[in-house]
Amino acid sequence: MDMDALKITTFQAYLFWENIDKNLSNLSLRLSAIREKTDLIILPEMFNTGFTMDVQKCAEKSDGRTMHWMLETAQQYDCVVAGSLIIEEEGKYYNRFVWMTKEGDYVKYDKRHLFGMAGEDRAFTPGNQRVIVELNGWKICPMICYDLRFPVWSRNLNSAYDILLYVANWPDKRSAHWRSLIPARAIENQAFVIGVNRVGHDGNEIYYSGGSMCISPMGDVVYYKPEYEDLYTFTIYPKDIEDTRKGLPFLKDMDDFTLQVDRKP
Repeated sequence: MDMDALKITTFQAYLFWENIDKNLSNLSLRLSAIREKTDLIILPEMFNTGFTMDVQKCAEKSDGRTMHWMLETAQQYDCVVAGSLIIEEEGKYYNRFVWMTKEGDYVKYDKRHLFGMAGEDRAFTPGNQRVIVELNGWKICPMICYDLRFPVWSRNLNSAYDILLYVANWPDKRSAHWRSLIPARAIENQAFVIGVNRVGHDGNEIYYSGGSMCISPMGDVVYYKPEYEDLYTFTIYPKDIEDTRKGLPFLKDMDDFTLQVDRKP
């Protein structure tokens, strides 16, 4: 593997309900505490609004102010900025993960599994394509929140990725599932798994207790933070991927399968 050590900054943020201006202002303020060079800043799901279904009020175009903010932030910190937001295209709404580079190029992943218990499946159009991005030689597969419950969608066939990344608004009342599933994904896929959640109450009085974490391919905790807003920078190393896959060559024995993804209108 031709990978360098990767420095990652996660921000487990308090989000202001459906208030884009206030969220972007708060994020800018909090990120100003970064004191070291980082390669990647990761923000939660719907980091500019909270997990709202009011797409008419909160959606932006792909050239909207939040996208411009992401570019400006990537340029300011000389790194990639990533997180999800509500994007409208041709009358359809997407819970879209955006991977924004300092050059202004970006990669998008639209959330595949929409959370029906909150009506997300009625407000949004699901994605139908997995995405792999590269950074410093690392292959990274972005996912969003509810995707975590569906291991087939994230299966690391042919060692497609080294990092599985989830941005989320995952409620406290199901935090035990979050704490269990993220390590499971790391161990079964022999990859680092990073989950970035939010904290605080949203406009529906749902409480989020954070629990953002990074788990190594062996299932060890690199970073874990419950309850409070937290800006944290950590480094991961390619040797952990290499040693795990060489010492425990399980990936070659996984079942071979084809996943049929139906396109929905």
